[in-house]
Amino acid sequence: MKTNAIALSLCLSATLLVSCKKDGKENLAELNDPLVTNRDTTVNPADDFFNYANGGWFKKNPIPASERSNGIFRTIADTINSQIKQICIKSSEDTNAEKGSNQQKIGDFYASGMDEAAIEKAGLSPLQPTMQKIEAVKDINSLMTTIGYLHTQGAGPAFGFYVGQDDKNSTQYAVFLYQGGLGMGNRDYYFNTDAETVKVRTEYVKHLEAMQKLTGADDASAKKNAALIMKMETELAKASRKLEDLRDPILNYNKMKVADLDKATPAVKWQPVLQAMGIKNANEVIVGQPEFFKALNTMVGNYSIEDWKTYLKWDLVNSYASYLNKAIDKQNFYFYSTVMNGVKEQKPRWKRVVEQTDGSLGELIGQIYVAEYLPKGSKEKLLEIGNNIRDVYANRIKQLDWMSEATKQKALNKLSKIVMKVGYPDKWKDMSSLTIDRSSYCTNVMNANIWEHNYMVNKFGKPVDRNEWQMYPQTYNAYYNPSNNEIVVPACNIIVPGFEGRMPDDAILYGIIGGSTFGHEITHGFDDQGAQYDENGNLNNWWTAEDLKKFQAKTKLIVEQFNNYTVLGTKHLNGDATQGENIADLGGIVMGYEAFKKTEQYKSQQKISGLTPDQRFFLAYGYAWMVNMKDESLANQIMVDVHAPAQWRINGPLSNMPEFYKTFGVKEGNKMFLPENKRVKIW
Repeated sequence: MKTNAIALSLCLSATLLVSCKKDGKENLAELNDPLVTNRDTTVNPADDFFNYANGGWFKKNPIPASERSNGIFRTIADTINSQIKQICIKSSEDTNAEKGSNQQKIGDFYASGMDEAAIEKAGLSPLQPTMQKIEAVKDINSLMTTIGYLHTQGAGPAFGFYVGQDDKNSTQYAVFLYQGGLGMGNRDYYFNTDAETVKVRTEYVKHLEAMQKLTGADDASAKKNAALIMKMETELAKASRKLEDLRDPILNYNKMKVADLDKATPAVKWQPVLQAMGIKNANEVIVGQPEFFKALNTMVGNYSIEDWKTYLKWDLVNSYASYLNKAIDKQNFYFYSTVMNGVKEQKPRWKRVVEQTDGSLGELIGQIYVAEYLPKGSKEKLLEIGNNIRDVYANRIKQLDWMSEATKQKALNKLSKIVMKVGYPDKWKDMSSLTIDRSSYCTNVMNANIWEHNYMVNKFGKPVDRNEWQMYPQTYNAYYNPSNNEIVVPACNIIVPGFEGRMPDDAILYGIIGGSTFGHEITHGFDDQGAQYDENGNLNNWWTAEDLKKFQAKTKLIVEQFNNYTVLGTKHLNGDATQGENIADLGGIVMGYEAFKKTEQYKSQQKISGLTPDQRFFLAYGYAWMVNMKDESLANQIMVDVHAPAQWRINGPLSNMPEFYKTFGVKEGNKMFLPENKRVKIW
């Protein structure tokens, strides 16, 4: 994905595609040019292009206390939020909106989130019906079916679950079970011994204890329950695979009969669990990490039913803490935002509610956004850029000196069949069955989660819908789906901050939209994971043995390159976990540059704002990842995210490009210099 995240998920106002002209020519030099003003010219671009390209902006725009980062994504997100806020307010003020209409649901959802008095008065009452189901657990069978039920309610205890396309048969939906159930998300938080992680772990136990008190436990019980939850989660974490080990689609694909899963986990009968999650008549499941479920089987017998009730109640409260009373919301913010990400202040309430309204009802908001805010011609411009990137990609594949003709033909076939979905879907999801009113914010969020779960499980047994979108048009992000061999680029990716009301020059369009978006996402079809899927979206080796060996040698180089990068003094990046995104970044910038070379701007070598076309292109790529993060967030990112921090998404791939060396005079001795035998060239 383009940004951090499946999680994953993040348009400036109108009129991008209106050119500002004088005497028939664009006069960008006469206007504020962010490629010039964002720079910090005290930094040598050959040593640190990230801070050279963006340091001036960082100095003028420190990270707000309410944010974990600041930069291009925050700038765009703020404008998105302002637009969605207007949609929410307008909808909430329409008291005559027809019940069940998009306006009624959006308006009532937003109004319920802004009604702090009602939220305070409700306390934990929105969760009480679900709490009662947990309290009614009597034995292992009812424990497991209750865990299944909780998954339908937007919680995620004990393990992970979803319905998606079968990796080896993309024409069918399959049931997936995978590791999960961790309050801190990633297994390494439970075991790493560096001072920062130990501090987070210590604070987590304090957080558990505080949340127990806030939900009614006395001091002694709160302390006991916190220790128990930490012990159970640590045991789940011990059985969990590391982030990098989750990236192998073959090793994490273990299809088995439900009856065979029962045999592997004799304490658990899985058919009743699946039925509790809404799955009927499933003969097979795809188990991501069989060893995790064997450990869960042991835990089911080793911990008492009362212990499991304590854990399940915690997981439920943790899932909905942000939508409950102020004390619970504040404590939840303290741990997950302040401790884990360095954020000191909560965002204004309107912004939090707007973001949640978009998160829960983005499909409905997207329909209004497309009609009222999307610049005309966005879809066509995106397709034009995307097709140009695909054309140069085909030429690059044809000219590869390391790939045989047989594999080239298969690669070209896969490339030609990549579906490009841009702008917004032709058909919107039907959310008519979702009930929203003004009585309870938490209940509205839960209802939206239940709708989402039901929408997912109802796919099982039906034909695969390849027209479906997994992002909204107002989401500044993009993704590649290997099972559909498709890239999806929402409408607002056309927007470039600082160029409202005028057309950016091609260097910017191809540096940002061409390179970091289309080029990046297409390359995901040919990264270490995507390259294992064929043109029809199935896990199927289409490589000759010799070509695959050469490809893996090249990916090993990029792993080594990123393993050598450090942040916060001593923390190394995880080259294995981030290699797919790093390959996509490198492929993206290479393809963006190749496509840019075909434009009139490049051919004429006309300077704009005193910058050559090459300088503008690379500065535009730097602008695409203009993100400054708090130290705590950086530490969190390198542990849990498959994307490298923004600095290395710029400096890393550019260190492999001879055109960049030539443009900015990179020589041996500069920090971005790599010997030629260490430079990575894949696609």
